[in-house]
Amino acid sequence: MDEHAYHWCNRLLGNDHRDTVLEITFGLLQLEALKPTTIALTGADLGARLNDRKIGPWSTYSIKPGDQLSFEQPISGLRAYLGVKGGFLCSKTLESSSTVSRESIGGLDGKGSPLKAGDEIPFIASSPLAKKQTPEWAIEEYDAPLELGVIQGYQFEHFCKEQVSNFYASPYTISNNIDRMGYRLSGSPIISSRTGIVSEGIAYGAIQLPNDGQPIVLMRDRQTIGGYPKIGCIGGLGASRLAQRAPQQQVQFRPMDISEAEIERRLFYRSVFT
Repeated sequence: MDEHAYHWCNRLLGNDHRDTVLEITFGLLQLEALKPTTIALTGADLGARLNDRKIGPWSTYSIKPGDQLSFEQPISGLRAYLGVKGGFLCSKTLESSSTVSRESIGGLDGKGSPLKAGDEIPFIASSPLAKKQTPEWAIEEYDAPLELGVIQGYQFEHFCKEQVSNFYASPYTISNNIDRMGYRLSGSPIISSRTGIVSEGIAYGAIQLPNDGQPIVLMRDRQTIGGYPKIGCIGGLGASRLAQRAPQQQVQFRPMDISEAEIERRLFYRSVFT
């Protein structure tokens, strides 16, 4: 969900950028180490503790067998990323080790089953690495105001100027109805001149406007097709920032052209892959 935190997790460990990490949403998890390794923790602050010591995100920590790593509840952000040196060893489906329970694919068993008490997530033991921390400039502030750039799509013409002005001028509140499929927002309703379209493929970050006019931002596990008009699409890095926001936080949209999105993407790749 948050590729920024995911890639920094692997970079801190010197892993391949595609190595498997554990995404922890909302916390309330306890793990016990069975082998020595170095871990990296990035993304949300979920009140992590290593044995009895509180530890923060965006840093690496040495782990020995028997160590207890626990996560409480969100302090800032929603999703933490836990990596180990060399990555977790999980089979891949469609070149991904992600778990999609709805589709019964991925995960430890390849059938989309969520992790449960007693599961072992395999990895290769390794000697401790020198401690590393994410540079300050790369650490996201999940409690800061969130402004997301929107690349307008061809269905933009189905929204009148007044509706478009309202969309960009009005802040939206994240509703309680959020998951890996999409984020439902509440605020000034934006009504399209068309109540529906022929169902078509949906891009990551697309902003659908259903009949009630309340935006839905489609996320990683979105459905493959949809029939609501779309005013535009936020970039992947914007969607990563949104994925760390909790219900009742606010979002503001602004216009963004493709060239700006491309520059943002290139700068991000340069920061994590060089």
